[in-house]
Amino acid sequence: MDERIKKQIDFSLEIDKEKNIFRQTHLTDHGRNENDAEHAWHMAIMSYLFREYANEDVDISKVMLMCLIHDIVEIDAGDTYAYDDEAIKSQKEREEKAKQRIFSILPDDQKEELMSLFDEFEENASPEARYAHAMDNLQPLILNNSNNGGDWKEHGIKADRVYERQSKTRLGSEKLYEITDRIIRENIKKGNL
Repeated sequence: MDERIKKQIDFSLEIDKEKNIFRQTHLTDHGRNENDAEHAWHMAIMSYLFREYANEDVDISKVMLMCLIHDIVEIDAGDTYAYDDEAIKSQKEREEKAKQRIFSILPDDQKEELMSLFDEFEENASPEARYAHAMDNLQPLILNNSNNGGDWKEHGIKADRVYERQSKTRLGSEKLYEITDRIIRENIKKGNL
């Protein structure tokens, strides 16, 4: 087998492990915990559907690819819950090590391309990254809302923490932040936050 395609197949099998990384967020209507692959797929579709609400013109293909690869590093680094202050302290270090190992499975050109895209997402400095971050925030928020705030209640999360996390949503989409704000306020009224 050609070495290039062997590396691409090896990478394809490696990222299948993302299906085994479970998040704190539950599927719609009190379902089981979602996995990272489901989260990434959901974000990618949402980014396409809501693209008209991005604050800036974006290359939607780039955004969708960012959404699909942004959590691949969690195969090694594990999922870091958004409100786990202790785990967040070591998150960057764990994810950097994972990024190097996992993307190095690929041929060099694809390794560099995907690592660059991953870094762009992490730096949140481009229109595409800002919009992708809006999806990364909105997706679990709407799932949690569909579950009557169950994940927030389970972890004792307060509204100020959710607003802090959702601040990046506004950078990518003012319109989607308006929806986010409405959802948060409704959950405060219900006693979920």
